[in-house]
Amino acid sequence: MDREWNDNQPIYRQLRDRVVAMILDGVLKEGDPLPSVRTVAADYRLNPLTVLKGYQELVDEELVEKKRGLGMYVKDGARTLLLKGERQKFLSEEWPRVQATIQRLGLKAEDLLNGTGNSKPPKKEDR
Repeated sequence: MDREWNDNQPIYRQLRDRVVAMILDGVLKEGDPLPSVRTVAADYRLNPLTVLKGYQELVDEELVEKKRGLGMYVKDGARTLLLKGERQKFLSEEWPRVQATIQRLGLKAEDLLNGTGNSKPPKKEDR
């Protein structure tokens, strides 16, 4: 996990998002334990209550389960549930902004697929 935090949102929320990214990327798999609250707090110089609050969000979202005396573990089906939710979030929140930028810059599908941007900007009469 990245050790830098930004001021745009609470740290517990950023921690939650980092664990979600680790699940989506396959770094944490279903059944894997999450690092202990104490370990994360010490490694990242965070208040243990901050870490616990981030982890509790994952429990509330049913992505992680608490096993008394053992810690917290990624639940079965967590990645599938996340993919569904994150895809919908991307399509409803981020894609409209990306699509508007693509149109504003006059990019074509082949530019996006090739990562080039070699197509010529549209002429004024084509806009």
